Amino acid sequence: MESESEMVAFPLLLTPIETNYRACTIPYRFPSDNPKKATPTELQWINLFLNSIASFKKRAETDSTVPDAPLRAEKFAQRYGDILEDFKKDPESHGGPPDGILLCRLRELILRELGFIDIFKKVKDEENAKAISLFKNVVQLNDAIVDEPKRLENLVRGIFAGNIFDLGSAELAEVFSRDGMSFLASTQNLVPRPWVIDDLDTFKVKWSKKTWKKVVIFVDNSGADIILGILPFARELLRCGSQVVLAANDMPSINDVTYTELIEIIAKLKDENGQLVGVDTSNLLVANSGNDLPVIDLTRVSQELAYLASDADLVILEGMGRGIETNLYAQFKCDSLKIGMVKHPEVAQFLGGRLYDCVFKYNEATWQPWLPLCYKLRDEQDTGNVIH
Repeated sequence: MESESEMVAFPLLLTPIETNYRACTIPYRFPSDNPKKATPTELQWINLFLNSIASFKKRAETDSTVPDAPLRAEKFAQRYGDILEDFKKDPESHGGPPDGILLCRLRELILRELGFIDIFKKVKDEENAKAISLFKNVVQLNDAIVDEPKRLENLVRGIFAGNIFDLGSAELAEVFSRDGMSFLASTQNLVPRPWVIDDLDTFKVKWSKKTWKKVVIFVDNSGADIILGILPFARELLRCGSQVVLAANDMPSINDVTYTELIEIIAKLKDENGQLVGVDTSNLLVANSGNDLPVIDLTRVSQELAYLASDADLVILEGMGRGIETNLYAQFKCDSLKIGMVKHPEVAQFLGGRLYDCVFKYNEATWQPWLPLCYKLRDEQDTGNVIH
């Protein structure tokens, strides 16, 4: 993980950040709540994390890279379970009060202390291989849709269908281990529109103007999510003339794709001419976000990503962790899109939607006086000095 000194605030957050940005979407408690007593929302989320321990323990037990994996997996389950029970009795213990970021961080810290670096690697590799074999077919099906708004909606539906592959959800982890996932079937079986947050029609109008010169996408899961959902969408942006920066995790967390894995995936998908099914990739960049969790606090990203993102005019946060449980209400100096599937009943309840509902939240730039000058200077710069 990158050192604290190397982490900076994401440069496109609306300033002042202290008053405009709060990473976690769902307030677990309010200032008026008793600091020594867990709130109903805290208890609800603590129980959600407690219920996920069994699926994490099962993955850890079979990690062949860790000596005595079953014994260490049992220690993980015990330690993490004890911490969660402590939070119920005293919310201020273990660096609390708890929120989604702290609960995820403690789980990852315990796994890593016990030697578990990537307990989902085997399933990630398997799902990546399956999705890579389907990539060309999915792209060609999209390309065959002549009507641009319909093609865009199909690409968006592909992102939602791919985002189902999320082993951080106890319910979906069980379904996946039992039945697997069919990407093409999932695209047809999404909940009907209007979704719980549905700005797709507005986004279609904006898309038709093709105004974005650089797009930063915070990506989520391995497998169908990144390969059959995000990459076809990114490829379409490249076709429209955008430069695309894919921001991926520094370290493994659940089945999220990492920076190094994403570089390998794209290399496998490119043809001998370095293209993605006929589309040039010289404007496709992969950045290390500096993150090591399935959620993200945008006040802490890598300097590399901050540099590459500084002149972007569209930021996309994809997935429930980065775009719904955190950052749903984040305000940016540029256009933003939060897109993901609701896979926890607790999130559905908060949003007033259905389980497996979809969020497509599009906001145009929050205007600041210096922005036109910033983009004018960017447009005048030589764009040939791109870091690949």
